[in-house]
Amino acid sequence: MKVGVGMGPGELSEIIEVLNPDDEPGRLTLIHRFGAEQVEDCLPPLIEAVQRGGRTVVWCCDPMHGNTITTDDGIKTRSFDDILSELTQAFDVHRRLGSILGGVHFELTGESVTACLGGPRGLDEKDLKRAYHSDVDPRLNYEQALEMALLIARLATRPQP
Repeated sequence: MKVGVGMGPGELSEIIEVLNPDDEPGRLTLIHRFGAEQVEDCLPPLIEAVQRGGRTVVWCCDPMHGNTITTDDGIKTRSFDDILSELTQAFDVHRRLGSILGGVHFELTGESVTACLGGPRGLDEKDLKRAYHSDVDPRLNYEQALEMALLIARLATRPQP
């Protein structure tokens, strides 16, 4: 289930009860997608509501959709730095609250596309027109995807404080 900025703790608890009344482990995945600027404010109350209810869910971070922007030229894109920031914050929030971030969601490709800004090559708006090959959602290119994978490996294997 997608969880975003408009979802409050009470509403989430009610929906969880409807979707998984027997609290079957592994049955319900909550995919949070807030954007880099809102994850720190929006995610903690939802995690705390799930914990208070004693519910079992799998938490998944989607740092792509909450960080989508449109350029002045009308091109849909995403900032690699914002994607990275939301992901890092999500790991930190889960860790701080004793929760586990159990998954991540990305749009990516092994191709040399220029759909997301930033990353190892420092792509900017002028680069988007060079190799923008997406009819739906901007995808991370192979360099950005590799950088993201390395970040996830570092964040997921940090020792608990």
